[in-house]
Amino acid sequence: MVSLPESIRRLKPSRRARHIIYYVIGLVLLVLLYTLVYNFALARLEGVDQSLFASFEFVIQTMTTTGYGQDSDIWSHPLMFLFVVTTQISGIAIGFFTLRLIIIPLFTGAEVNLDDRLSPKSGHVIICEYRRDSAVLLDELREFGIEYVLISSSREDAEALSNRGYAAIHGSPQDAETFERASIDTARAVITDAGDANVNTILTVRSLRSDVDVIALTDDSDMQEILHKVGADTVLSPHGVLGHRLAEKAVASFSSELRDTIEIGGDTRLMELPVSDSSELVGRRIRDTNVRERTGATIVGAWFDGELQLPPSPDAIVAPNTVLLVSGEEEALKELSEFIRPPRSFTEHERFVLVGLGEVGQSARRVIEESGAEVVTIDLEDRAGVDIVGDGGSREVLLEAGVENAGAIIVGVPDDSTALLTSVLAQSLNPDIEVLVRVSDADTTQKAFSAGADYVLSVPRVSARMVAKELRGEDVLAPASQIRLVRVLATPFAGSTLADSGIYEQTGCRVIAIEDGEGQTSAVDPQWRFTGSERITIVGSDETVQNFIRRFDVSPTELPS
Repeated sequence: MVSLPESIRRLKPSRRARHIIYYVIGLVLLVLLYTLVYNFALARLEGVDQSLFASFEFVIQTMTTTGYGQDSDIWSHPLMFLFVVTTQISGIAIGFFTLRLIIIPLFTGAEVNLDDRLSPKSGHVIICEYRRDSAVLLDELREFGIEYVLISSSREDAEALSNRGYAAIHGSPQDAETFERASIDTARAVITDAGDANVNTILTVRSLRSDVDVIALTDDSDMQEILHKVGADTVLSPHGVLGHRLAEKAVASFSSELRDTIEIGGDTRLMELPVSDSSELVGRRIRDTNVRERTGATIVGAWFDGELQLPPSPDAIVAPNTVLLVSGEEEALKELSEFIRPPRSFTEHERFVLVGLGEVGQSARRVIEESGAEVVTIDLEDRAGVDIVGDGGSREVLLEAGVENAGAIIVGVPDDSTALLTSVLAQSLNPDIEVLVRVSDADTTQKAFSAGADYVLSVPRVSARMVAKELRGEDVLAPASQIRLVRVLATPFAGSTLADSGIYEQTGCRVIAIEDGEGQTSAVDPQWRFTGSERITIVGSDETVQNFIRRFDVSPTELPS
């Protein structure tokens, strides 16, 4: 088969686009061939000398059936008549092919083969039945340059994603032929989120390839051992991680212990610190907190009502629900933690209230019980571990749980409307309570903050973050962190200073550590001149980090564990 020019192949056209390109090229070549043959035949068989342009016009007229050609009165040789008939028949056939291949799919709602829209894949990821807002994960992979094919057993979902520009096909992930269509022979990993069909999917994958990396997502912690046994290399439980994170945030208000810190070079660490309502920082402007002078730690950024500022405005007012992003040595962070969120005894606030005892709630409950605190659980179903059977969105149920005297409420229900209602009610019953919320739709995050939540995590974002971490070796404060922390080579900035690099101005990300070629970490100096051999650690939100990687065409590398 004739190969496309390199300039076109670099664009990675879809299978359908390639077919159309081959079709058009073949049609042009056929018309040129007919033109040359007709012009030659006229001269040799009929003794007529005619220009190539006139012969070209005859071929077009004949193939499009707009006429038999103005030359019909000069034909006499049998071979000429045979050639003209061939041209006419081939023109009619090509017309039907053009109608089916281009015209009908273009101008009607005729069903198209989603496989035809796929570009050639190699070293890609195959995603099976992703159930946690596919667009969030696929956007994440696309921004990081990770090729993928999503398999959905729902034709409607597959077509909707494909029509939005995502690489999605329709098929069953329990069918080997579906994986073959997704080019499993050249895939680097398979991600399955097929619920009860995970086992069947993994066994299908292993029957085709034993060396491909298989990552399984599950909401049932009891399934982890089984999934490993049937062939999964990694099993992720986003709901469990999310519940654990929410509970740790709640428990952190009662402890000076540092949690979720990450080493960014040398003795420097980075962490998120929620500001307690009893903290002396509440009501102060960032410039008046004197954090660096008092502790040696640095405020890198801050979350204000769900919006990340890097760095925070010096005139921004610290509120009880502000989450500070700080860096420094361990002792400096401990000292800072003590006056940002003074430890409280559990007798001051007698209990935590936990709404929803699914996978998220069970994970959160374990963390709270391990801390020694009392927890009152609410769930619609009468199951083991449920203290109050009822709707967490009911004022009477929350009062029965003692929310008016509780230190924190963790809302882990799957329904976002109920979660928002519960948050508002809890705040109205106890203005001092800390509200931590799980949402199922990433777009609901800002609504939850507006409803009074102090800390919000979305299932789609946590799930996508966990998958990205597995695929890219990317590190963050925790899989459920609200920020992203990545390390990249400084090659694009060779010869320029940090101040002149435009990193913050162009992307909104902030450099928090610079490691030279010998592995030594230096203080962040705006006048540092990059040689290109350094590795820099940047921090930002999902959007700003994606913007950074796209703008400077860099790939994250692993941070130290």
